[in-house]
Amino acid sequence: MEHGGGHEIGAHKLAHFAGLTFNIDTLYMTWLAMAIVILIAYFATRRLTLVPTGLQNAVEMIVTALLDQIEATMGPRGKKLAPLIITLFLFLLTANWLGLVPGLTSPTNDINTTLGFAVMVIGLVQILGIMNKGIKAYFKHFFEPFIPFVIINIIEEVSKPITLAFRLFGNILAGEILIIILGILVPMWIPIPNIIWLGFSVFVGLVQAFIFTMLSMSYLANSLKDHH
Repeated sequence: MEHGGGHEIGAHKLAHFAGLTFNIDTLYMTWLAMAIVILIAYFATRRLTLVPTGLQNAVEMIVTALLDQIEATMGPRGKKLAPLIITLFLFLLTANWLGLVPGLTSPTNDINTTLGFAVMVIGLVQILGIMNKGIKAYFKHFFEPFIPFVIINIIEEVSKPITLAFRLFGNILAGEILIIILGILVPMWIPIPNIIWLGFSVFVGLVQAFIFTMLSMSYLANSLKDHH
């Protein structure tokens, strides 16, 4: 889909290498989001002070809130996964908001990005589950409470990355589409609807990053629990 301004929705610039197809625009935006997160971390920790101010204060508030959630959801064992979870949240938040900048798109409006993160999280869940409970005990839980439940348990496990990926992808893509449609339908001299929707999209980007992170913590928490 394309409008008069030349902005395409759902279309990607493609590159082919070794029999694989890459969405170049998604890669560029992903690298940009990564660079922004790295720069935020650098400038927030460059001159640490006992009484935080400015960017350091903002980042510390986010980190502290996430650490509280990690401890409440995952317990003491979750602290070793804190760097991964905090980085995941900061990246998703940055990626979700990139599409609100004129000329840029969110890498999370590409199902390949969101599915990649979801598969990473669920893959880590399986690895930690096996490491914590042992191979036999871990795979045994698929047959609980009765052997016929193995089918339901497997379907539930497979559905986790799918629901994680499509929830984030759908919300971010829909938000960007509606911003473009409003830009077409609403005259430039009536900016209020666009401003309202832009503010709402900022909120949605924050909420979706938080939901993805919280669900990831919930899944990871189950793999860290002792088997009974």
